[in-house]
Amino acid sequence: MPSMRAVLEARQKASARRVEELEGELEQLRAALADAEEVLRRRVIGLEQYLEALAEEDAPIVAVVSQKKPVGPRRAVPHRQEAPGVEVLSVDYQALMAAASDAGSDGLGARRAAVVLGWDSASASRVEGAMARLKRLVERGRLVEEKPGRFMLPAPGQDAAGAGRPVGGS
Repeated sequence: MPSMRAVLEARQKASARRVEELEGELEQLRAALADAEEVLRRRVIGLEQYLEALAEEDAPIVAVVSQKKPVGPRRAVPHRQEAPGVEVLSVDYQALMAAASDAGSDGLGARRAAVVLGWDSASASRVEGAMARLKRLVERGRLVEEKPGRFMLPAPGQDAAGAGRPVGGS
């Protein structure tokens, strides 16, 4: 008959093996989740680009439903010179503009922008999506990126188009 110690040691070893098995499964699930999030991120960006292209061609815009909340028709971000007010922007872009204004000279970062949009700021794909929206606002002359990754409103009278971009950089 095995001793009590031998029985307890056997149980401990079996538990340790089970923990190792579950940790391996968890790593596989995390990798699969990261892959799925990347696919989703690319598809969201692709859909946004497609809808912008449709809007630029004056094609009819279809309503898009977000994973978190329904939104109205998607609109391209107009250049500041064409429509200077923020009221022409979608609710999400208006929120980003307000957050950039509140951030002042410190500028708005992508993680904070993700929070403003109601997204998980710990998710790399969500932070990248927020960064893409901030970059789009820079391209349209509504924000400037004075320091890398820090977005702010252009100074009064400043032409935001091309401001904050390094010359000859990548």
